Amino acid sequence: MLDTGSLTFLWPSMLWLLVIVPLVAALYWVLLRRRSKASSRYASLETVGGHALGTASRMRRMLPGLFWVLALTALILAIARPQAALTLPARLDAIILALDMSNSMRATDIKPNRLTAARDAAKTFIEAQPSNVRIGVVAVAASAAVVQSPTDNREDIVAAIDRLETQRGTALGSGLIIALDALLPAARIDVEEFINPRAGEKKIRRTDELPAREPKGDNKQVAIVLLSDGQSNVGPDPLKAAEIASDYGVRIYTVGIGTTEGVTVSAEGWNMRVRLDEEALKKIADVTSAEYFPAADAATLKKVYQRLSTKLSFERQQPTEVTAVLVLLGAAFALCGSLLSLWWFSRIL
Repeated sequence: MLDTGSLTFLWPSMLWLLVIVPLVAALYWVLLRRRSKASSRYASLETVGGHALGTASRMRRMLPGLFWVLALTALILAIARPQAALTLPARLDAIILALDMSNSMRATDIKPNRLTAARDAAKTFIEAQPSNVRIGVVAVAASAAVVQSPTDNREDIVAAIDRLETQRGTALGSGLIIALDALLPAARIDVEEFINPRAGEKKIRRTDELPAREPKGDNKQVAIVLLSDGQSNVGPDPLKAAEIASDYGVRIYTVGIGTTEGVTVSAEGWNMRVRLDEEALKKIADVTSAEYFPAADAATLKKVYQRLSTKLSFERQQPTEVTAVLVLLGAAFALCGSLLSLWWFSRIL
């Protein structure tokens, strides 16, 4: 798939040659006018078929020239060596859905409530993924846990989501580091040390035996999708977890559920105001070169997951030179113009 919106040129200075195009078009028009005057003595032929014949004749004269002008334009653009981003099927292997299961998910600012809407949207997302993509589920509350390891068994994934229940607290940092560890078991991330660091000991993320650090967002085989209102109140800083994910090139797409105005939720004898913290979720996504998606209602939440499916299924590559494409296009236009001219007038020009 060619993304023409990102078309660039290696030799943009050569684009000045495009000024030749209108000059050639004007020259061709003058040539047609001269030939038209030279053949005016045969004007009686125009009356044989009436006005329709004259219109058809003018169209025949113009069409070969139009093809030649298009051919010239394409070839000049080719001289400037164009580049375009190609969108190709992704090499995605596994996704972790990290779902906020704090009591704030009982809020009814999304009908019937955030938890039900999140479950339904997550199931829609799962159904849209290619069968070869493994999906895991991490539940995030005061603590976080893997409720389903990455698997291609869709029934097990849906069953895991249906078992989720709300709990007290939100430890987004714990949830993200556990999700990362589930995606990259070979990396041997010290999850326990990250969540409960020992005083006086420096955290070591990797050793010489571990895989080399990957460019930010460059790991196209795995991804984390975090659904939350963004309010983390216990555990490690989620931005620190996002930085570690970035070290491994893993992207964390964040989906904000709820509204910035928030609503009051009653749970376990407490009343609390729960609001969507968009800034926190945007920062997590930005750190890992991913994106943030707001979802203020159930319908939007499903659309967000559909957009996410598309983004994860296709990836934009580095700009690729497409000079050959324009050369072939120019040659095709020139050939069409020449063949039409030979067919109708028994000449090239």
